[in-house]
Formats: sequence, C-alpha cells, structure tokens
Amino acid sequence: MSVAPKLGFGPFTTPARGVLVVFCDAELKFGAATRKALAASGDLVKRAAAADRFTGKQGAVLDIVAPAGLSVTRLMVVGLGKVAELKPQSYLKLGGIVAGKIPSAATETTVIAETSAGAMKNELVAELALGARLRLYAFDRYKTKRKDGDERPANAKLTIAVGDLEGARRAFVPRNGIADGVIIARDLVNEPANILYPEEFARRTLALKKVGVSVEVLDERAMKKLGMNSLLAVGQGSEHESKTVIMRWNGGKRGDKPVAFIGKGVCFDTGGISIKPAAGMEDMKGDMGGAACVVGLMHALASRKAKCNVIGAIGIVENMPDGKAYRPGDILTSMSGQTIEVINTDAEGRLVLADVLWYVATRDKPKFMVNLATLTGAIIVALGQEHAGLFSNNDQLAERLTKVGEATGEKVWRMPLSPDYDKMIDSKFADMKNTGGRYGGAITAAQFLQRFVDKTPWAHLDIAGTAMSSPASDINKSWGSGYGVRLLDRLVADFYER
Repeated sequence: MSVAPKLGFGPFTTPARGVLVVFCDAELKFGAATRKALAASGDLVKRAAAADRFTGKQGAVLDIVAPAGLSVTRLMVVGLGKVAELKPQSYLKLGGIVAGKIPSAATETTVIAETSAGAMKNELVAELALGARLRLYAFDRYKTKRKDGDERPANAKLTIAVGDLEGARRAFVPRNGIADGVIIARDLVNEPANILYPEEFARRTLALKKVGVSVEVLDERAMKKLGMNSLLAVGQGSEHESKTVIMRWNGGKRGDKPVAFIGKGVCFDTGGISIKPAAGMEDMKGDMGGAACVVGLMHALASRKAKCNVIGAIGIVENMPDGKAYRPGDILTSMSGQTIEVINTDAEGRLVLADVLWYVATRDKPKFMVNLATLTGAIIVALGQEHAGLFSNNDQLAERLTKVGEATGEKVWRMPLSPDYDKMIDSKFADMKNTGGRYGGAITAAQFLQRFVDKTPWAHLDIAGTAMSSPASDINKSWGSGYGVRLLDRLVADFYER
C-alpha cells in the first residue's frame, strides 16, 4: 500500500534538507521569506528559468536538482501567473500540482506558502493543503509487488510553511474533514464488488457513528414491510441481501426541517436478465458512486460540525441474473403505490432510487432532496465527463448547485424536464415504464424519478461521467473521483447553515 507524506504546517523557515517548493509570479518575483530562503543561490533561478523557458505561468514548474548554494536536494519553483487573478480554486489546483511533483524518494518536503504579495491568507493555505491531500491519494491496497522507486519512505513529511501557524491550522480543520469524506467516497468506488457487496457497504457506514452521525440499516424484512418492492426487485437475483441505510446528522436547531441527499448504491450491475456486454463490465463495480458520495458527504458535514440537520439515504443492491431475478415485462408496485412495468432490467438504478426518494420525501418532509446516481450512459453522450447532468423541479436549488459547482470545480449542467417527455415512459399496462427508449435517455430517467419526490424541491445529479473513470485532474489521479462531496458540502455551507 502506498504511503502518503504526513501533511503538517510550520513557520516560515529555510529548510536544511529535502525538497523545497516556492512560488513566483509571472514576473518571476518572490515574497520576502522566499527571497531569504533562496539568498544563497544567487541568480540560479533566473538562469535556470531562462534555460528552461520558464515564465511563471500558473501551474508551471521549474525543477532544479541539487541547486547550487542551497543545502536542499531539490528546488521546485511553481508559477502563479498574475497573483491578483488567482481564485481559491486556483490554490486547490496548485496544491495538487505540488503534491504530484514530490519525488517518491523524498523524506522531507517544505512548501513556502507565500506569493510575491506576501504570506498566503489562511483560507488559501487551507485550499492549498486540501489540494495536496486529495492529489496524494492512491488506491493500491491489493498490489503485492512494486516497481523500484515507487515506494515512499514511511516517515515522509510534507510541511507547509506559513505566516500564521495557528490560523492556518484552524482553517484547515474543516477542509481536512472534507478531504476525509472525498477519500471515503473514492475508497468505496474503487473497491471490487467481491469485497464491497451490499451487506459490507452497509457495515462500513456504521463508522460514521464515530463522528456523531446516527445510522439505521433497513434489512429486506423491514423494506418488505414498508412496501419497497421496486428496490427489492433489483436485488432479488443476488445472493447478497439488499439494504437501505438512513444516516442523520443533527447539527441544526431542533425541529428545523432537514436537507436530504439520496444515493444510488448498485454494488455491481450486470444488467440482470437484460445483461450488459462483457467489454467494460468490470467498471460496474463503481455503479454505487452516488451512494459513496452520500456517505463521504455525511462524514464531511459531521466532521466540521455543520450547523444544519441532514439526512443521507442510500439504497444498496446487487443486480445479478439468476432464476430468482426480476424480468422484462414484470410489473412492480413501488412504495408510493405507483406501478412500474419493467422494460429493461438494466434500467435498475431508478427503481432503487424511486423507493428511497419516496421514503425520505414522505417520512422526513425535507427542505429539499438531491439524489446522485451513476444513472445513464446517455448523460456521457450529452455532456462528456466534464459536467454532471443536473435536473431539477426547483429553479433556486438548480441555480445554487450551478453556483457551487463553479466554485468547487465539480461542475453541473442543467438539463430539461418537461411533461412532454412523460409520454415516453407511460405504460400500456402500468402507471409507467422504467425506460423510455433510446432517445433522451438521461431525461426520461429524470422524468421517472420526478414521479417519486412528492412535492419536495428536488434535484437529480446524473454522475455517470464524473464519479468513475473520469479524466485525471490536478487533484485526482484515482479511477474513483469522489465527485459530489465537495460540491454538496459547499451547497450546505453557503446556503443552508444557520
């Protein structure tokens, strides 16, 4: 298993060994503490920059091995571009860039958190550290052999030198909880399905009790009693028992309506009787990315003591072909009482969400519900992997999600909902079909879900393109991205905390 350097903070200093990382602007200017640390190197940076055509462009790195005049083994100069144009998200990315450049052999790395204008503000230092933590994540726990040079020293350290030590530490505390939440979500998505099956997934949610989240696990008997037949049908072909997990964080005023987040948790999706092609089916271990996000989000909110009442609910199943499996043509009676004709057993995620959405909407009457699901390949056709698809019955909620998506870099793009699409999922034999055919597949899936939200303000995020196998970024090189944790934590922080 890889070892990430232990991340900490320290005062401005001139390190005597290890790797030194400093920042410069577009004019190759440094802050006072950096100039002091580099004083003995003379014009080394200027000469190296000219030789390498380094201009201080944002994110560019000038790497100098065994820098003359300095006792450190390596000097890395990271460009900031025009300092006045930097945003908090810029510092997050810079933290990821720095962490990605740290040599695996380095035992000590010191980053001087200073621009040419002076010490970085505490909130920006915290963003830098968050980016570094997220970038250092790796999921390799099942590798037993390593290439030479891949192993980090067990005592590796990454120290961010700051102007206000205590202030930086305080600012990082909530972000450290957010990082933990993202990492929890990534771990869950990356786990293979023979390890993370529904019972095991439910068991892992119990760890949230350590941060003050109450956890209730509904077994199949309880769900049958509730009438959650839509969810149960999906899992009836598996040897693993389906579960629904309800998580609660009560950080707001007693009696305040909660906000609610619901996740699709299909631990493995073969497609069922409507079986998927073999090529790429291994990726379906990640079909629980929505549920993984909700678990990570609940950890993040509880860790930073969010001043809001929050419900997280996930339906966890495995969709397998078996003699007991549900079939195309079956008609299911959902918890809401609405009936569903099954056209395709590979349109299973919406059947899981239908009952969990109805359960939360009618039992808890939340201010709003946001569900997340790796729901359709159609959303990847429409949006690629840069945005999640956003569908909503509430303009204010949609606008807020779009705003925090821009702020965090976890972007969403609003897609249409309209009664005109309903006819595509109307059934001759039941109240609705579980798929509307080839055209507008992401939209008809959202139209289906909308029938189970009662009158609650609601948004559906189709994260099929962003939660797994998404493009690598400055802060993530993992197959499972943990998408949605930072987005929804920011939504709560900016708009729903008292």
